[in-house]
Amino acid sequence: MKNILSSLPLLAICLLIGCTPPQPEESPKGPPNILFIFTDDHALQAISAYGSYRNQTPNIDRIAQEGMLFRHAMVTNSICAPSRAVILTGMHSHLNGVLDNRLPFDSTQVTFPKLLQGAGYQTAMIGKWHLKTQPTGFDFWKVLPGQGHYYNPDFRTPTGQERIEGYVTDIVTDVSLDWLKNGRDPNKPFLLMSQHKAPHREWSPGAAHLTTYRDTEFKEPETLFDDYSNRASPASNQEMTIATHMDLAYDNKIRSLADTSEKTWRNMAPYRLYNRMTTEQQGAWDAAYGPENEEFLEAELTGEELVRWKYQRYMNDYLSCIASVDDNIGRILDYLDESGLAENTLVVYSSDQGFYLGEHGWFDKRWMYEESLHMPLVVRWPGVVEPGSENEDLVQNLDFAETFLDAAGVAIPDQMQGQSLVPLLKGEKPENWRESIYYHYHEFPGAHSVAKHIGVRNGRYKLIWYYETDEWEFFDLETDPQEMNSVYGKAEFADIQGVLTTELERLRVEAKDDLAPGVGKAAS
Repeated sequence: MKNILSSLPLLAICLLIGCTPPQPEESPKGPPNILFIFTDDHALQAISAYGSYRNQTPNIDRIAQEGMLFRHAMVTNSICAPSRAVILTGMHSHLNGVLDNRLPFDSTQVTFPKLLQGAGYQTAMIGKWHLKTQPTGFDFWKVLPGQGHYYNPDFRTPTGQERIEGYVTDIVTDVSLDWLKNGRDPNKPFLLMSQHKAPHREWSPGAAHLTTYRDTEFKEPETLFDDYSNRASPASNQEMTIATHMDLAYDNKIRSLADTSEKTWRNMAPYRLYNRMTTEQQGAWDAAYGPENEEFLEAELTGEELVRWKYQRYMNDYLSCIASVDDNIGRILDYLDESGLAENTLVVYSSDQGFYLGEHGWFDKRWMYEESLHMPLVVRWPGVVEPGSENEDLVQNLDFAETFLDAAGVAIPDQMQGQSLVPLLKGEKPENWRESIYYHYHEFPGAHSVAKHIGVRNGRYKLIWYYETDEWEFFDLETDPQEMNSVYGKAEFADIQGVLTTELERLRVEAKDDLAPGVGKAAS
């Protein structure tokens, strides 16, 4: 009998002899709820927990103070739709199929919401989806079509499209709170992806913050008037400068300057925004912008003075959008606390990439340079994450799917390419944690004309290859944190340059990226 039993699984033995098999240990709280709050184009430089000199974000800071702030969370491809696809699938852009903002997401793919749903989670996606196809893996979804509108936005739903009056950041939070309170089974763990349009271009503030920064004079970044010397040619050939490419009518809200005789999207956009508003909304908008716009038109600014004015208006609008985001994050955090859900809810705040707030004279993202490579990431998980902790390891949006699955106790598919952040959240760094990250930007030709490039970044150095023009950049981030001078080819950096060249090719192969050419000996 002993020999027979030794060959049987434990469950079968217990059935034969009448014992109760041991049960797997579970947290007394059960699987954690997951709240993923996500914005579009929120720069680290506009979060006070990250040291912003421009604004205060008390509710985002609250997550950091009660949890962990990641100093080096980075994207694999700094552009909106691709970042979202990477997060959903845990795979690089070249494998999930969303290389740029023009390609639709294949919703039949394996995603972490589908896996959580299959494990008993109730799932909801509310707000900015931006992946063209219909969301799948969600018990409830209500999403903005395309980019969506700031005022009185339309929403796609399983039963059709509807318009809701109000400001989009408030509405996304209203719908999120309603689902938390009334739309879910309270006996099941939940995944809620509450995703905002703000602070995406054209940076239109809501009524609550139309005048919040109206009298603020913002400090200019040191590189506002960068001349792009000492770098490869793509830095000069882009189309995202505040000076030349930021539009006074579309971006800076001087609606009277729009040339409506030429029916382009840029010229008509200020009118579409205004015409969506109710009479009351228009009145508040005109009171906020009208007098200042008249002063601007009378001043007839040119040259650097015009750039400085546009920068100030840009910061006013961008940060006002973020003020609404922060207010609404506070509403959700308050509800979690009041309802008792906070104790067993993993809260993550992030954005799809970084953004330029005048650094290098730019707005937008796309580059592997620091401002657009880094994304904000703060995480609160009571009982797991030490309050007020910080992490300096290299993490990526590639890791989010694995993290959510790991936290929920759900198996991570082998096809996913990232690493779970759960050990880091517990204050433990795995021995095999990455020492460098891989990056690949694909969208060229395209908006803002940023050349295709791949690159590698470790803790101190960064190597970038614009492979279609065969140009290279190499930066020592310790001595040149603003990346003003490429030292590629300098004799004193030859050894470390060679190391990173080898590492870039290793990472490209590891990522299974056949859309980038092999590095080979090109940089030797």
